[in-house]
Amino acid sequence: MHHNHELELAFEFVQGTQRNLFLTGKAGTGKTTFLHRVKDNIPKRMVVVAPTGVAAINAGGTTIHSFFQMPFGPLPPDTTIQNRRFSKKKIHIIQSLDLLVIDEISMVRADLLDGIDQVLRRYRDRTKPFGGVQLLMIGDLHQLAPIIKPDDWELLSPYYETGYFFSSRAFQEASVLGLELTHVYRQSNEAFIKILNEIRENRLSEDSQAKLNTRYKPSSLPGSKEGYITLTTHNASADRINDDKLVAMDAPTVAFDAEVSGTFPEYAYPADELLQLKEGAQVMFVKNDSSTKKAYYNGKIGTVTEIDDEEIQVQCEGESAPITVNRETWENITYTLNEETKEIDEEVVGRFSQYPLRLAWAITIHKSQGLTFDKAVIDAGASFAHGQTYVALSRCKTLEGIVLSSKISPSGIICDASVNRFTRDIEEHPPTKQDLSEARRTCQFALLDELFGYRALQEKVSHCHTTLHHHRKAVQGSLLDILTEILATTLPEFIRIAGAFSRQVASLMEDDLDLEENEVIQDRIRKGCAYFSEQTRHAVSERLDEASFDTDNQSVKTLIGEALVAVREELIVKEICLKGCREGFRVETYLSVRTRAFFKKQSITARAKAKVKSLSSEHPRLLNQLREWRKERARQDDINPSRVATLNSLVTISTEHPDTLTKLRTIQGMGAKRVKTYGAEIIEIVRAYTGNGEKKARAGVQQSLDLG
Repeated sequence: MHHNHELELAFEFVQGTQRNLFLTGKAGTGKTTFLHRVKDNIPKRMVVVAPTGVAAINAGGTTIHSFFQMPFGPLPPDTTIQNRRFSKKKIHIIQSLDLLVIDEISMVRADLLDGIDQVLRRYRDRTKPFGGVQLLMIGDLHQLAPIIKPDDWELLSPYYETGYFFSSRAFQEASVLGLELTHVYRQSNEAFIKILNEIRENRLSEDSQAKLNTRYKPSSLPGSKEGYITLTTHNASADRINDDKLVAMDAPTVAFDAEVSGTFPEYAYPADELLQLKEGAQVMFVKNDSSTKKAYYNGKIGTVTEIDDEEIQVQCEGESAPITVNRETWENITYTLNEETKEIDEEVVGRFSQYPLRLAWAITIHKSQGLTFDKAVIDAGASFAHGQTYVALSRCKTLEGIVLSSKISPSGIICDASVNRFTRDIEEHPPTKQDLSEARRTCQFALLDELFGYRALQEKVSHCHTTLHHHRKAVQGSLLDILTEILATTLPEFIRIAGAFSRQVASLMEDDLDLEENEVIQDRIRKGCAYFSEQTRHAVSERLDEASFDTDNQSVKTLIGEALVAVREELIVKEICLKGCREGFRVETYLSVRTRAFFKKQSITARAKAKVKSLSSEHPRLLNQLREWRKERARQDDINPSRVATLNSLVTISTEHPDTLTKLRTIQGMGAKRVKTYGAEIIEIVRAYTGNGEKKARAGVQQSLDLG
C-alpha cells in the first residue's frame, strides 16, 4: 500500500491543530477514504454535513440545510437567519462542537457558507470565523460546481466575486489552509493521468488530445454484452438508453419496491425506489458490499443472470461465479445529544432498503461522481458545465477502457478561470511539516491561554457590575460591593499573573519545544492549575457565595439574575478546566474537560440565583415575616408589593424594631399615608417578634410602647 504523506499530514492537521483545512485532490486520490478515517479515529466532537441528500447519505452525515435549518433560496450577506429556532439540544451540539466537516464543498455556494458562519457565530464566539469551530472542507473544485440560477446570481453578484465557497466572506477571513492530494489510486498509467491533469487544468496539449481521441470509434461502439456503461450529460439521454435497452429484451420484467421506514426524504434516495430488472440486463452496483465478502463495490458493472424473490444473481466480467445480491440498507441520520454521556450521537431517523443495483447501460456524468468504471462509453460532446468532461473521463481506470462517442476538443472542456487561479495557489503553496509543527504549537498555546485566561470572566463580572450599579437605587444587599472588589482587585491580579505565566511558556516554546512532551512546561502548568484553581475558588466563587441581593423591581431582578448566571457559568467552566489539567496538559484531554465543563454549567442556571444569599439582617426571621405580610396585603389590595412598603423600609424595620407609629414614621419610605394604612399591622408584627424574647437589634428600644 502506497504511504501517502499528504494524507498523513492532513490527518495530523485535523487531529492536532485548530487550523481550518480545505482538502482537495484529483478524482481517485482518497478523499472519501480520508473522511471515514477522520470519523472513526479522531476523538473531537464533530458533525459531518454535505450540500445534497445523496452526498450526505454517502458521507454518513446530514445535509447542511437540515442541520443549520437553512432556506434553499439565496442568502445575501445582509439577510438575517437569526429568527430560525433551534432546539436546546441542537444549540448545545453547536456550542460544544470541536470540528465541522463539510463534504463535497465544491457544490456549496458562497452565501450558504456565510450562512453557516452566521449560525455558528450566533451560538458561539461572535468575534471568530465560524464561531471558532475548526472546519474540514473536502472536495474537488474541478468536479461538481454549485448550482446557481440566473435569478439567484442577480441577487448574490453584488456581494460575491464568484458563487464558489472560496468567495464567501467567512472563508476569506478564516485563514484556511489548502492541501492537495496528488497520489492517484484509481489510475496507474502515467500517460492517462497526464491527460486527466491537463483537462482538469484546462490546458489540454495537442499530443494529449491526439492520444485521447484515438478512443473515438463511432463505427464500432461496444455492444451491451461487453460491460460498457455510457456516460452522458443529461438525465433524459441516460433514461432513454436504459429504457430502450430494457424494453428490447425478451425476458419478463421483475419489479422491486424499496422499503422505506422513518424519515428518509425522496431527494436523498440512494437507489431506485422502484427497481425494474430483467435477466440479461446490464446493472451497476450503487453501494459497497457491507458483508465480509466485499464482493462488489460502488460502480462495479455486471449482468443479471437470475432473479428470484429474495436474491439476484449478477455475473461480472472476469469472475468465475456470479455474485449473490441481497438487499442493502442505507441509513438517514441526524445528530442528537446523549443525555447521559453528553456525547454527540448519530441517531438513525430513517432507513432505505433496496437491492444495490441500477440499470447501467447509461448514467449521467453528474451521478457518476465518486464511481469507478473499467469500461465506459463517454458522450461528453454536449458538456454544458464546469468540470463535466474531467469527471466523465476520470471515472475510468484506464484510457483503454474508454470509448468516445464524440471527439474531445479544448472548446468542449469547460473550466472556470477563478477555480484555476484558486487551485493553482494551493498547488504552489503546499503545507509542510514545519507548518504543522507551528500550527500544533499555536493550537496548544491558544488552548493554554484559554485555560489560564480571565478576560472572559472579567467581561461577565463587569457586565453584572454595570447592571447592578445602574439600578443600585432599586437594589439591596452586598452583591454590588463584592463585585466591585472582584473587578477592581482580584481579577486584575489574576490577569497580571496569568499574563506573566503565558509569556514564560511562550518563551520556552520559542525553542521549538512540544508543549505536551516538555516536562518543564508541564510542571509549570500543573502548578499554575493548582494555584489558579485555589485562588479562583477562594477569591471569586466563595466571595460570591457570601453576597446578598434583592429588589422589588422584577425586571431589574431578571436582568441582574441573568448577568449573575453568566458569571457563575464562566466560573464553573474555569474551575472544572483548571482542576482537569492539574495532572498535565494535553490538547485531547483539555477538549474533553472543556466539553464536560460546558454541560456542567448548563445545570447551574437555575441554582445561580438561589446561591445569592437573602438580604443581610440581624433578624432574618422578622424580615421574612414582614415580606410575607407585605405579599399577602398586596394581594388583598390588588397592588404592587412595593406600594405597601419598599424593600428598603422592611430591611430597616427588621433592624431597628420600631414599636410605635411615631418611630415607624422615622423609617425612610414610611410616609404618613403608609403609616396610617399599614402602621398598626407592622407594629403588631414587630411587637410579636420582640415579645417572643428574640434578641433586640438596638440597645435603646424602650420597654414601654407608645401607641402614638
